[in-house]
Amino acid sequence: MSSFSGTDISIMTRIGRPRRRSCVFIGSSREDLRAFPAKVQNRVGYALHQVQQGEEPVAAKALTGFGGRPVLELVNDFDGDTHRAVYTVRFTGVVYVLHACQKSAKKRCETPRRSLNLVKSRLWDAEMHYCLQFGTGERKP
Repeated sequence: MSSFSGTDISIMTRIGRPRRRSCVFIGSSREDLRAFPAKVQNRVGYALHQVQQGEEPVAAKALTGFGGRPVLELVNDFDGDTHRAVYTVRFTGVVYVLHACQKSAKKRCETPRRSLNLVKSRLWDAEMHYCLQFGTGERKP
């Protein structure tokens, strides 16, 4: 006979799970993501869900120009097009989606300067949002 009731076990199970991070879309990133084909939206949505759970999706890679891994991108190929969603987990407890776009060049090339500048600007906006909402002490380097 077990000494644990069903309630005790569910409490123990919840303790082991990391707290789910909230997801905040900056600028037009949500609307841009909604313009993607449904299959790509599902893939990106699932990957962002993984990020919220504290995991790193297989499709995630560091976006160059940000010194390491504070800003990552999800790259999805679909129907001959490449779609990107850029996010950061730089701030404790929050995933900020900074940018979503369809890649314009067909060959492999670096991210256009205009897109990098937009991501940098939105990263700044995310930092300001985080400071206003959660205070300043929980930022990752």
